[in-house]
Amino acid sequence: MVNGLILAGGKSERMGTAKDRIHWHGKEQRYFAADLLQYFCEQVYISCRLEQVSEINQSYDSLPDTFLNMGPMGGMLSAFRVQPDRAWLIVACDLPLLSAKTLDFLLRNRDYTKLATTFESSFDGKPEPLIAIWEPCSYTALLQSLGEGITCPRRVLLNHEILILKPLDDISLMNVNTPKDAEIAKAILAER
Repeated sequence: MVNGLILAGGKSERMGTAKDRIHWHGKEQRYFAADLLQYFCEQVYISCRLEQVSEINQSYDSLPDTFLNMGPMGGMLSAFRVQPDRAWLIVACDLPLLSAKTLDFLLRNRDYTKLATTFESSFDGKPEPLIAIWEPCSYTALLQSLGEGITCPRRVLLNHEILILKPLDDISLMNVNTPKDAEIAKAILAER
């Protein structure tokens, strides 16, 4: 069983505006991503800070961080705390070009025997932790890493046996973190 988790609890400091609330596809990105994951996951949650819960549309399930001030890893650990026996398809809210085709490819090539199945970053060749399926066994690894002072999900992936897939296309994995990135993404979406 796979649950979906949209990571929307960041403060978007580089962007200057909340990335999860940008309307890329006629609705806030957090809702677009959650709707996209509905086709692939049994349950989908929007990970957020506690003060954001009241802002989340009640048609969607919110999951406030219980591991605080840790960035994405806090949201992931909070999800596993709620349902440790489920795999979690983790998706960052800053992927406006993510497609159903990319998610389908990830799920069809999933390796249940590994800590996680993810994509290789076209930027640096390392695993992408925030567009990945984290298996139930990864909860223990995340907790152990936290105990060692590691709060970077990528470092957790680099320290364990994982499956890294070549993406179908690099565009669908483009992170939009700055206003310049946003202009590029808008131009790509306008061409589609």
